[in-house]
Amino acid sequence: MTTNLIHVSVKTSYITAQSQPVEQRYVYSYTITIANQGDEPAQLISRHWRITDANEKLQEVRGTGVVGEQPVIAPGKSYTYTSGVILETETGIMEGSYQMRSESGIEFDAPIPAFALVPPHAVH
Repeated sequence: MTTNLIHVSVKTSYITAQSQPVEQRYVYSYTITIANQGDEPAQLISRHWRITDANEKLQEVRGTGVVGEQPVIAPGKSYTYTSGVILETETGIMEGSYQMRSESGIEFDAPIPAFALVPPHAVH
């Protein structure tokens, strides 16, 4: 199984009600859909995130599964979850990878393409 058989898409949202710009607190949610386009089930084992704010401050996050789960994604199916991140600047970028394991035991990384965290008022 190759990584291009796992497709990752992202939708972000700025959470105005939880953000406090005066305190340099900018809250975003992101909804990820992981689609298995291969011919064998694959389990998400862990994640690795690289989160960079506008000051180029990098946070790296590693952990088991996502939102407390290690889903097995059947061929032709997808798994969607929502999580969040807090930045010290109004904008930032996230990217990373999911560590996956195919049903036959092959471990591989599925890249998460870089995506921007930008509030609606900052988009031109």
